[in-house]
Amino acid sequence: MDRLDDLAAFVAIIEKGSQTAAARDLRRSLQSINRSLTALERGVGIALINRTTRQSTPTEAGLAFYRRIKPALIEISDAKREAADKRAEPSGLLRVGAPVLFAPAFLAPVVCDFLERYPAVEVELKVSDRQVDLLAQGLDLAVRIREMPDSTLKARHIGELRVVIFGAPAYFARHGRPGHPDDLENHHCVLHAADDPDIEKWPFRVAGKHKSVRVRGRFRTDSAAAAHVAVARGLGLGRAPLWQIRRLVDDGVVEVVLENFEITKIPIHAVWPSTKIPLAKTKLFTDVLAARLKSADF
Repeated sequence: MDRLDDLAAFVAIIEKGSQTAAARDLRRSLQSINRSLTALERGVGIALINRTTRQSTPTEAGLAFYRRIKPALIEISDAKREAADKRAEPSGLLRVGAPVLFAPAFLAPVVCDFLERYPAVEVELKVSDRQVDLLAQGLDLAVRIREMPDSTLKARHIGELRVVIFGAPAYFARHGRPGHPDDLENHHCVLHAADDPDIEKWPFRVAGKHKSVRVRGRFRTDSAAAAHVAVARGLGLGRAPLWQIRRLVDDGVVEVVLENFEITKIPIHAVWPSTKIPLAKTKLFTDVLAARLKSADF
């Protein structure tokens, strides 16, 4: 058995929790997985896995060994795929991460077009609003909607979007429409936590300068969808990317206000680990996504 296969078996045992599950995942026999683990432990001269009849857990040395070799195995796998990409059309599995609401609205249609264009490619789309570790999650690419701070990630700017203040006609009928950000002091607001630690401050541009306005409200949530429902029901004013509420605006359910005071558009980036060389299919998918976002109405 090739030493890389031994390492792959070891990683699979750690991640799947047992030799049986690892064998199933790698489509190898249980005896083959056991031989790989035995050969690997003999080679490094120490026990890497604590074995029971139903479960396999790493020893302290095994866990440290796993953390060191997992990135290396990803790099080797990527190098093999990159070499294959240069001699054939894009193929293999592409793992993409995206925010929860953005994924069905924009990523899913792009994925469908991409798969139709490149029939030898498979895509696994993982959605989360958390800033996950791309290497730990095995992602080739992720979409981030924010300014990119200094990080270990490589990034490509692929679009930008408006963030707007909006409310329901019924709310405006009861409380009036704000004409200036300072008017929000007298309004109820629906507070969406998202990733902002200070959700009671909304940013605006007033006379060409950035200004944060403190807002208040009786309802706060970490769910964008729930916040949109509350605003549509007239509970208060909301703040969200325009694309998230486009259908509500088009249907007249909510109306955008304070447009002259909107902050600079928020950038959308495609990011990937700096330690990984983007594969041909990763670059192609990013190109397709960037073209789609360029034509979108944000």
